[in-house]
Amino acid sequence: MKGGATPNALLGLLSLRPMSGYDIRQLIPQSIGHFWSESYGQIYPGLKRLEAARLVSKKTERKKGSPDRYVYSLTAEGRERLRAWLKFPVVGEVPRNELLLKLFFGAHVPASVSREHVRGYLGLQQQKFQVYGAIAKKLRKEAAHDPQLPFWLMTLSMGRHCSAAMVKWSRETLAELDAMERRQKGGK
Repeated sequence: MKGGATPNALLGLLSLRPMSGYDIRQLIPQSIGHFWSESYGQIYPGLKRLEAARLVSKKTERKKGSPDRYVYSLTAEGRERLRAWLKFPVVGEVPRNELLLKLFFGAHVPASVSREHVRGYLGLQQQKFQVYGAIAKKLRKEAAHDPQLPFWLMTLSMGRHCSAAMVKWSRETLAELDAMERRQKGGK
């Protein structure tokens, strides 16, 4: 099936429970959105392709005074497709990181410009570290008996480890930028 990883992400989300496209979009920031993104422009065409491939079924919910709501559920074929995809080796990706791109070309601006970028990134990573911890605590409380819990906690653990590493890197980079700026000002 065409569409990259989007169909597989949608199958995975629908394995949690039947949902509308809107429900899926609302769930993403609270779940896979910390490491995967899908836009409305990907979700709805993806759901249509999955339905055409008979990997999901669509049920129309009608409510007086509201537009029809289409709720999608995994079919047996969709669940099997998800299981098959989960067994494939992970494809490596080249990350896109604007901060690193700007640092790479940082010799064209004063070190203070790069320092501000890194300071902002440091703050973001510190915040993410706290958020991941709070999510883990909430999941342990609210989803203690969900069989998916250990897997959700694994993804959160990676997020926390990555954020902790980026905090350390940011601090090291800030120290180096400070030293560069002192050298540029004549060693003061």
